[in-house]
Amino acid sequence: MKNILLASTSFLFGEEYLAYLKPAISELFTGVNEIIFLPFARPGGISHDDYVQKVALAFASFGIAVKGLHTFNDPKTAIMEAKGFFTGGGNTFLLVKQLQEQGLMSVLKDAVEQGAPYLGTSAGSNIAGVNMKTTNDMPIVYPPSFDTMSLVPFNLNPHYLDPDPNSKHNGETREIRIKEFHTQNATSVVGLREGSWIRVAGENITVEGAFDSMIFEQGKQPYEVKPGTQLHVV
Repeated sequence: MKNILLASTSFLFGEEYLAYLKPAISELFTGVNEIIFLPFARPGGISHDDYVQKVALAFASFGIAVKGLHTFNDPKTAIMEAKGFFTGGGNTFLLVKQLQEQGLMSVLKDAVEQGAPYLGTSAGSNIAGVNMKTTNDMPIVYPPSFDTMSLVPFNLNPHYLDPDPNSKHNGETREIRIKEFHTQNATSVVGLREGSWIRVAGENITVEGAFDSMIFEQGKQPYEVKPGTQLHVV
């Protein structure tokens, strides 16, 4: 049974890392005392070791040990034997490139589909969708493919921002960018505002958190759904 939590962000403004997700993380990793962290997205360009250290400090409060996937001589076997996973935020292009070039994307997908709990934030949530085409990140590297794990039958847009009617910024809004995506792609998109997440338990998929989420389906007007709503979009 799939056991997945896909959050928009790893922390809210003014709060400690993962603080707002603590109850959900505790429930997700019930009975788990060690997880593997995938540090490849490298937010701000930090090192893999520094990223793991940050995560390990946060997970210590749950009594869960954290090991970085980059430290294993055989990462494929490490994934297959892991009790759970966390993939953090950063640059989705870099994360996908690393996973695909090391042949790890499909291995991780299989492990999660077999029931290993998976936590993703930002870029780590993006790779749970059908593909990474709705990320907000700059293409700093070129992955072999934009395809990701399809753990959910739609794409995500973490850090979704509503248009600011008082802004003088002339660039495209997130809604416009997603509408552009839908001129070329049929995959639906869930826009996650900060403080919101998707919870997958078996075949049941719900949106959770503090705010409504935006749903974009090709050929339809975007609409909002409240926390606790079961998703049926594809």
